Amino acid sequence: MIAASAAVAAAWVIAAVAALLADRPGLARAAGLVALAQTAATVWPVLAPLAVAAWLTCGLSLPDGAVRTWPRRSIAVLAWLCAAAWAVRLPVTPPAVVAATVGGATVALVAVLARCPSAPAPRRRTLQWIAAAGVVTSAAQIVIYAVHLLLGMPENVLPWALLAMAVLPAGLALAQASGTARLAERALVEAVVVAGLALLVVAVYLVVVVGLAREPVGAEREVLLASVVAALTAVVLALPVRFRLVSLGVSLLGRRGQTPEEALASFGARMSRAVPFDELLLQLVESLRAALGQAGAEVWVGTDGVLHRTVSVPERPPAVLTLNDKERLVVGRTRIGGTAWLSVWLPALVEDREAPIRVAPTAHLGDLLGLLVVRRPREGVEFSDEDDRVLIELARQVGLALHNMRLDSALQASLEELRQRNEELQASRLRIVTAADASRRAIERDLHDGAQQHLVALSVKLGLAREILKEDAAMAAELLEELRTDVQQTNAAFRELAHGIYPPLLRDHGLGEALRSVTRRVRLPYTVEVGLTRRYPEQVEAAVYFCCLEAIQNAGKHAGPGASVEVRIAADGGVLRFSVADDGRGFDPGGGQGHGFVNMTDRLGALGGRLFVESAPGAGTTIRGEVPVDG
Repeated sequence: MIAASAAVAAAWVIAAVAALLADRPGLARAAGLVALAQTAATVWPVLAPLAVAAWLTCGLSLPDGAVRTWPRRSIAVLAWLCAAAWAVRLPVTPPAVVAATVGGATVALVAVLARCPSAPAPRRRTLQWIAAAGVVTSAAQIVIYAVHLLLGMPENVLPWALLAMAVLPAGLALAQASGTARLAERALVEAVVVAGLALLVVAVYLVVVVGLAREPVGAEREVLLASVVAALTAVVLALPVRFRLVSLGVSLLGRRGQTPEEALASFGARMSRAVPFDELLLQLVESLRAALGQAGAEVWVGTDGVLHRTVSVPERPPAVLTLNDKERLVVGRTRIGGTAWLSVWLPALVEDREAPIRVAPTAHLGDLLGLLVVRRPREGVEFSDEDDRVLIELARQVGLALHNMRLDSALQASLEELRQRNEELQASRLRIVTAADASRRAIERDLHDGAQQHLVALSVKLGLAREILKEDAAMAAELLEELRTDVQQTNAAFRELAHGIYPPLLRDHGLGEALRSVTRRVRLPYTVEVGLTRRYPEQVEAAVYFCCLEAIQNAGKHAGPGASVEVRIAADGGVLRFSVADDGRGFDPGGGQGHGFVNMTDRLGALGGRLFVESAPGAGTTIRGEVPVDG
């Protein structure tokens, strides 16, 4: 048991060193934590629960060595607390430790498999290698236990089950090597196939030998053991041998690796299968390296002359290229470039003037969207015309894919904007209906409490004047004079009510006269400048008038006694614009806006217009609005 634990600890040390050499410090720390905990458990078995917690924490931190989300952090903290309580209060037995380690590793493996589809392409390779190692580990442990049931050997399965877990850090170490990134998917698939076949073999042996026959005894065990080993060996070697035989057959046909034409055809096929775009680019780069650029291949993507290194094999650090307008124009219209051309237009990509390099811009209708870069070693052969043709065609297809992706992103943004506008429109309609009901109730109240009371008083006084006229003509004359004043007041009340509904000046003379007539209701210095050459539809003029009136009244209430108000209205380019500006106290627009601003927004929004509020404490306030109009 101690030897197995020491071997596992050594495997984790190797994984930590590999991560450190690959410039993955977070992953190196996570692997180092497991190595330290496993070493401590080897020396002091009572600390074995801490090793279990370290295994689980490392699995939760993949692929970059950081436990980022709060659910994963909660699980890790809970694991360490349980491990500490177990080490202090409960007996630490090897079966319990191995069972807990297997359980923790299973939870971590499930977390790895769950994150694998959504992880970025470079990090996905690490997760795929870990998943492949986890599948192999699980299958190995099941096979060890099945052989123990069949043959009674090994007598103690726990050390062997623990030793099988050394495959996990080995998978992590393999994931850090630059040359193994493109093999991650194949490793995961073949691990699943081999593990499945191995489990099938042991299951068949268990069912046939133990279930249908009898448990072997004596020399039968040796024969059965040899049979099981032969079957498992055949399973393990089946896929590698097949791969070698296929490669041998291909080489006999005079072909070496993937041809440029195959790379072109495979990219088109993957595009038609709607592969995720980051995965598509990674597969493209791997195909480019295999077929055209043995020293490396890269894809740069960007807009507006700013290009980012998105995918590269072997993996390189992120980088940015910034092109001016002339460089964008020239690069976007170039089909393919070599070392001399790159030295002039993209010198940052030239690393070795003696090494062959090709760059094919990915563009659509002259708009530069990215670059395909392939490199060959200094002693490699020069690129042929056929290589250039394939690279140009690939760049064309990638440019089309990038253009379609941008269109899809723009469509999604438009749909989201339309959804928001629809929600705002529905809310606006509800507020308009509510405001209309409130306005009708206000008019009814004003008629009942104002004009109607004046009319009732007039009716009473007229009856009284008729009675007095028979007896005292002088007093009747005084009463009639009072009636004349009351009629004028009633007329003024009706006029005020009518102005609140729709001003007659606005209907008869337009926005300029209607807004200038508001002067008597404004306590601040007030100017109106209207530059309109014609009248506009009634609903447009009404919306602008009442918005300006609301803004003017707000300025009168909040701008302060020393402020002044300026109103401007003009039309240009099919848009009627207005602004109401004051130089008063101002306010913070981010602190929320009152019902007046909501009403103005709804009035303009019903006509397809917009409202803008500009203000700051001590800097005054400007309310601007615009409404689309014909010509």
